[in-house]
Amino acid sequence: MTTEKTPRVPGAGPRAMAWQRRRASAARFWRQYRTHRAGLFGLGVLTLFVLLALTAPLLVGSDVADVTDAPGAPLEDPSAELPFGADRFGRDLFGLVIWGARVSLLVGLLAAVLSVLIGTVIGVTSGHFGGWFATVIMRITDWFLVMPTLVLAIALATVMSRSLLTIVVAIGVTTWPTTARLVRAQTLAVETRPYIERARALGGGHWHVMSRHVLPNVMPLVLAQTTLIISSAILAEATLAFLGLGDPTVVSWGGLLQDAREAGAISAGHWWYLVPPGIAIAVVALAFTLCGRAVESVLNPRLGVSR
Repeated sequence: MTTEKTPRVPGAGPRAMAWQRRRASAARFWRQYRTHRAGLFGLGVLTLFVLLALTAPLLVGSDVADVTDAPGAPLEDPSAELPFGADRFGRDLFGLVIWGARVSLLVGLLAAVLSVLIGTVIGVTSGHFGGWFATVIMRITDWFLVMPTLVLAIALATVMSRSLLTIVVAIGVTTWPTTARLVRAQTLAVETRPYIERARALGGGHWHVMSRHVLPNVMPLVLAQTTLIISSAILAEATLAFLGLGDPTVVSWGGLLQDAREAGAISAGHWWYLVPPGIAIAVVALAFTLCGRAVESVLNPRLGVSR
């Protein structure tokens, strides 16, 4: 990625200059990002789904999940009034899919943030302190890496109460090892740079070095890792909900698939019960992956990600 000098505004203070550099950096990032056609496609798809999720109460109404006033018959075929047909309770599947985007996107985002937060803290601290502390932490990380993530998430979701918070925690605390490994490797590379030695010679403590010098240099990697983990978190949420471990009182894409399984839609050939939520999960996961690969390519051009 080409580097450009930020023009200095005469008389600008340090805070104004810092914001000017951030704006210039964001502008450079966007110029590079928009050259990736796949990344732009993924961003457009995500924008569409986010808008649908935010405007769901206006588009389909907040009573779309109400079974007492369902607009159709149980398992009714798709029609002009019900584009995606009806579920086993006669509810409009089109409205349920749109409403389910709110829960699936929210859970995926929160679980990814929790996972990346845990991985970043562990990666930075183990890479900075080293010694026996890093050895113990990395052995725990290795244990989580070799254990099947889904099995651990199912175990946590089973012993905890069935709620969205349980799903977020179950996904977040089982998917952080990859981020921890990546961040630790980047931290070790940053710690060898001369300005770290100068900061320590000038009296900078551990917190100063980690927060002011190490963390800003690993944040691009953390950002790219977050966009990639969100897709995995959405798939994990759908899997847990499909297995009946989600919150039964909320509507999500995985919950719709679980309802379809319980209603026997697969054996009865009611394809409209399965296809819309399944396609929504696949499309959103693909969109986040495309965005993540584009972000990786912009922040680290040596990766050579195709456009």
